[in-house]
Amino acid sequence: MTDDLPRPWLSSYAPGVPADVEVDEPVTSTLRRIAEAYPARIATDFLGAVTTYDALQRRVDKAAEALRQLGVKPGERVALVLPNCATHVVAFYAVLRIGGVVVEHNPTYTASELEHQLADSGAVVAIVWEKATAAVLSVREHTALRTIVTVNLAADLPAIKRVALYLPVPAARKTLASMRSRVRLGNDVLRWDRLVSRAHPLAADFPQPSLDDTALLQYTGGTTGTPKGAVLRHQQVAVNAAQGLAWTQHSIGTETVYAALPFFHAFGLMLCLTYGVLTASTMVIFPKFDVDAVLKAQRRRPATFFPGVPPMFQRLAVAARRTGTDLTTITHSISGAMALSPETAASWEEVTGGLIVEGYGMTETSPVALGSPMSAARRPGMLGLPFPSTYMRVVDPENPTHDVEPGQDGELLLAGPQVFEGYWNRPEETAAALIQDRGRTWLRTGDVVTVDDDGFVRLIDRIKEVIITGGFNVYPSQVE
Repeated sequence: MTDDLPRPWLSSYAPGVPADVEVDEPVTSTLRRIAEAYPARIATDFLGAVTTYDALQRRVDKAAEALRQLGVKPGERVALVLPNCATHVVAFYAVLRIGGVVVEHNPTYTASELEHQLADSGAVVAIVWEKATAAVLSVREHTALRTIVTVNLAADLPAIKRVALYLPVPAARKTLASMRSRVRLGNDVLRWDRLVSRAHPLAADFPQPSLDDTALLQYTGGTTGTPKGAVLRHQQVAVNAAQGLAWTQHSIGTETVYAALPFFHAFGLMLCLTYGVLTASTMVIFPKFDVDAVLKAQRRRPATFFPGVPPMFQRLAVAARRTGTDLTTITHSISGAMALSPETAASWEEVTGGLIVEGYGMTETSPVALGSPMSAARRPGMLGLPFPSTYMRVVDPENPTHDVEPGQDGELLLAGPQVFEGYWNRPEETAAALIQDRGRTWLRTGDVVTVDDDGFVRLIDRIKEVIITGGFNVYPSQVE
């Protein structure tokens, strides 16, 4: 590994942001450390149902043992086909705790979309929202699934809301129908709540995964072609959350993160979930983005940190002004997935009084690689600066080992500890995406950029199609 590559962008960092970050524990050890340090702090708030960090860890331990009893072995893949909910958090960490590999799926995908990903990953167990179970069952014979565990989303609600769902009124019946579906149970189709409630906690001496163990198969794909599973180790997942913390400089145990982005998407998984746990934040979880639900939660448990996409910020700013909802507790926001217009950024900063910056990345970078500084030096409309420990080059797309002259257009290459291992069972695509040069592994982003003298990156064009995961563009764009 060579360390002589210049990083002129370091001088443009916000004060206090380090040049490099390191991690020394897998994702699961981070949760245990935080649970021991902040046991009484609220970890999750799902529509008013709260769980402390101590209770979250205990639920994870029971769920991990339940999965172990199902025969899940280290390295085996477990599919999560869930919307955002408290169970999603528990299942995510439980799979990782026993050395399993999480494979996230959009629960609104069609059966054919799910079939490809489930078959490709070789997942042996699927933890599935009841509303998505029929789709999974319909393609099961084409997969390696041994067991399907169904999740009743209503079970995550506060008790009073669960009771209200069964009231003999049209509104209750409509809400219940949107959350639940009847599922025929059997020896290999089980209920999550029953399975976990009957389990003992996982033995404390059960080995933790290592930083080198695979944590995720995160599917990514272009506007055309077949989605590919990006292989991400605990090292890459953990370090990207640590890079995010270095960037925001949040204090541990003080933040309230609004999880309106989906966990099944790399952007939401890192900025809302693994980042939330690393910072001992309270994660206010929304099953889907809804303006009224967010404003209602803001009045009940105000946010301090809001990761989102530009339409969220635009709609929330308008609604907050209309309803008189106070958003001034939100001091930091990160926008991704598409270009953040100066008008939307200004409107959001006016209504919150805080800062909003853009981030750039893709599933293959776990996912964030660049961002505008969390300071008055932010530059709307630009991709930003490389994160700590991240290197970049701008090269000739036809000869990716040849750097272009400063200020010229070229393809953006990225190197750093968050860059993925490769695509699952796709050596040719991996070889095309990753190149070895100057002692580092470089990811070809497929984006044409220019870099200012102070390191700020501007997107010019794309060589390849837009990368989409779970219905969202993973990174911001200047191209419609």
